[in-house]
Amino acid sequence: MDIGSKRQSPLHVPTRLVRSRWIWPMQRTPSADRPELLDLPVVDPTALQGNLADLARVNRFLGGIRLSQRALARLLAPSTPGDTLLLLDVGTGAGDIPAALIEWAHRREIRLHVVGVDRSVVILQHARSTAPSPGLVAADGGRLPLRDGAVDVAHCSLLLHHLDPPDAIPLLAEMARVARRGVIVNDLLRSRIGFAGAWLLGRIATRNPLTRHDAPLSARRAYTLAEMTDLLAAAGLRLVAADTYLGYRAALTVVAP
Repeated sequence: MDIGSKRQSPLHVPTRLVRSRWIWPMQRTPSADRPELLDLPVVDPTALQGNLADLARVNRFLGGIRLSQRALARLLAPSTPGDTLLLLDVGTGAGDIPAALIEWAHRREIRLHVVGVDRSVVILQHARSTAPSPGLVAADGGRLPLRDGAVDVAHCSLLLHHLDPPDAIPLLAEMARVARRGVIVNDLLRSRIGFAGAWLLGRIATRNPLTRHDAPLSARRAYTLAEMTDLLAAAGLRLVAADTYLGYRAALTVVAP
């Protein structure tokens, strides 16, 4: 699900964001130090398929879908039955969360259309084969091929931790550029408890080698809530709400400027 821009940028990174790497809960592991297998140019197709299935189960049973639903409900609060809305899912992966959001909106008599973008053509092929799919587009999350305000909501899940601050900040700004109502960022929270849970998940709940390698590393590469707030501020955005789940994951809601 790595679609974020990889260009280097002379952006200012807030001091607190840098300092917080060296204090509780633990030091963040930059992507250059140890990349996740999912971010590599070539990934074994069988392992990738199993990893995306593992992530879909985590989203379903460990709060990922629920968090995005809560955040979306907040942004769609002015909507009424019969409305038609457009959501952009950046780094869409298997497309399981967009599919769940479409069903959730349908129960509220809202027609939610979704466009999913991902930089990986292989991942998009998998998404087309598994989800009753939204429109899927191969694109870079830092350079979205959309006009300003093209969608109602821009959403990403388990994407931000793949990016270091010089790449995460432009991604957030780009998502805000194309969204009329707001942005949802659903991701892991870095903590020692989260790391322990990810390590156990990789040892007990799956035999997939990609998941076993990436799960604890993702927990080390995640940001804290304070750090994510700093990233939003550096992108010119302001956090209006944050929902958390079991202390290991959060969905941040940003209203469009």
